[in-house]
Amino acid sequence: MTDISSDVEKPIRVMLVDDHAMVRDGLKVFLSNYSDIQVVAEAEDGAEAVALVARARPDVVLMDLLMPDLDGPAATARIRKEHPDVQVLALTSFVDEDLIRRTLRAGALGYLLKDVKPARLAEAIRAARRGRPTIDSVAAQVLALGSQDGPALGEDLTPREREVLALLVQGKTNDGIAAALNISPATVRLHVSHILSKLEAQNRTEAATIATRHRLVPTPENE
Repeated sequence: MTDISSDVEKPIRVMLVDDHAMVRDGLKVFLSNYSDIQVVAEAEDGAEAVALVARARPDVVLMDLLMPDLDGPAATARIRKEHPDVQVLALTSFVDEDLIRRTLRAGALGYLLKDVKPARLAEAIRAARRGRPTIDSVAAQVLALGSQDGPALGEDLTPREREVLALLVQGKTNDGIAAALNISPATVRLHVSHILSKLEAQNRTEAATIATRHRLVPTPENE
């Protein structure tokens, strides 16, 4: 069913930023049902988004957060500095307190989870166009509870999982990790599965990004 309500004369111009093409495709399908919202551009990482904003001239950017190279908070800060009239809504699967605070400090006007209902997302886009924030209730609760809400991210990783994670951050394959730790590839796959679960990461790249940002394993930058 197509929504015909609109509180602006022209459609709200939206840019999608996500390193997963399927997510961008799904968002385009959802938003195509709303006549007052128009997807005008899409980018697969933060650096591309920053470069594209000047040409696409969106009103609102839907920004994924955990991306390679330039992540969502950093891209948000760049966009808001260079184009203060462009509003940014974070759209992510993660509700880590540090990530939420960093994203909002960067200038994002809202923080939504990817399981948001299409109608709710459309309303958040409309609100952002008017300069009004929208924060997912779960994210708001995490901010309210602060660090008292459960163990710190990565605190429940075992010593072996930290060893595997450190090698994963270095870009080693499962076979490479197995050889380095003298364990079987099957055992490595099991450890990686546990790591992804504990870090709430969708894939190895996101796990490595989280580990680097939160200094969960030694790296040349934080040793």
